[in-house]
Amino acid sequence: MMTQSLQDSATSRNTARPVYLVDGARTPFLKARGKPGPFSPVDLAVQCGRPLLLRLDIPADAFDQVILGCVNVVAGEMNPARIAALRLGMGEAMPAFTVQINCGSGMQSVDTAFRYIREGSADLILAGGTEALSHAPMVLEDEAVKWLAGIQQAKSLPERLHQLAGFKPHFLKPVISLKRGLTDPIAELNMGQTAEVIAHLFDITRLQADEYAVSSHHRLARAQQEGWLKQEVMPAFSDVGELFEQDDGVRPDSSLESLTKLKPVFEAPYGKVTAGNSSQITDGASWLVLASEAALQQYQLTPKAMIIDSEWAALDPAIMGLGPVLSCSSLLARNQLGLDDVDLWELNEAFAAQVLACLAAFNDPDFCRTALGRDTPWGLIDRNRLNIDGGAVSLGHPVGTSGNRIVLHLMNAMQRNGFKRGIATECIGGGQSGAMLIEAV
Repeated sequence: MMTQSLQDSATSRNTARPVYLVDGARTPFLKARGKPGPFSPVDLAVQCGRPLLLRLDIPADAFDQVILGCVNVVAGEMNPARIAALRLGMGEAMPAFTVQINCGSGMQSVDTAFRYIREGSADLILAGGTEALSHAPMVLEDEAVKWLAGIQQAKSLPERLHQLAGFKPHFLKPVISLKRGLTDPIAELNMGQTAEVIAHLFDITRLQADEYAVSSHHRLARAQQEGWLKQEVMPAFSDVGELFEQDDGVRPDSSLESLTKLKPVFEAPYGKVTAGNSSQITDGASWLVLASEAALQQYQLTPKAMIIDSEWAALDPAIMGLGPVLSCSSLLARNQLGLDDVDLWELNEAFAAQVLACLAAFNDPDFCRTALGRDTPWGLIDRNRLNIDGGAVSLGHPVGTSGNRIVLHLMNAMQRNGFKRGIATECIGGGQSGAMLIEAV
């Protein structure tokens, strides 16, 4: 017998308004190269937001609100959603807020917008994600901070000189905040180590991970060559006139021979995760326009897809990479679907081994029984329907953006191939995951 909360949830879905994905755009994803890139998080959001709004021919102040995912917010851009909305000319009266759920931030913005429109409190929302990981600040170790604080608090010259005498050379070696951010404080493992854990659990080999990485690069290179990404990737111009037209982390000549030469990064010498089969540290932004039927009619918009449902799940942070199996399992079951009912999948490639472990978990009887409560496994996802144009291994993983990009690209790839139904999903640092089910219009 259903509980009251489940009954209410089911009733809400049955009486909810339909929510449409109208269009979207993103910047090229630019690989971090050891120094701050040409764009801040808000710069990136504006670079792809402006041409998107111009293309749709919607008054910029017609939106009900702006929601933007961002994890590494820089000090000069607190609440980047609001700053981006103002720079996009959306008006001083435009409400805008930023969401943060680590790797799921860009999808959280879409999900939040989806629920606002579905429930009738909004009709037109701009939802996105942005991240400039190359701008992640440097932070001092606690000991160095205490030393500096002691200097500031010294009340006399002798006290100040005494404090200065406590200087140690390692105080001049700050830590990149990103390194700390990618380490889970509960599991005490960094994200790469969690990928090693699940690779071990599901017997994913180094060769399999490298083969997957090569495939990701080749698929993205083909998508660029065929022009399949031109619809979603907007050229970006820096303030010194540099032009960035496409994702620059792809290696079209990637091969097993080159990848097998790389050493494991996290668990040497026998680990499976290397720099070559992991997602790249990248800068990029992405937006999606969500609308109700009333907004479609008012602004004469033609939607590309419809959001059917979404799901969030959580698990042990040490095996966070398996999160998509949990969120997708609930999503599929609630909508009475099997794996074969999904025409296209976007599963964010945090690590090649992590994607392969998820695929193995869907088909593992023990995992499906103990973790999902299923008598039988879900089965195998067709690799020809998964990340068909590459993913974060070749493209990059700007953390606050990726969840938005995979929904955007899923929508466009479904339309290009004439597919009906797709799921976008991702693991989230800290042991969470998100999944979104969309259907073509």
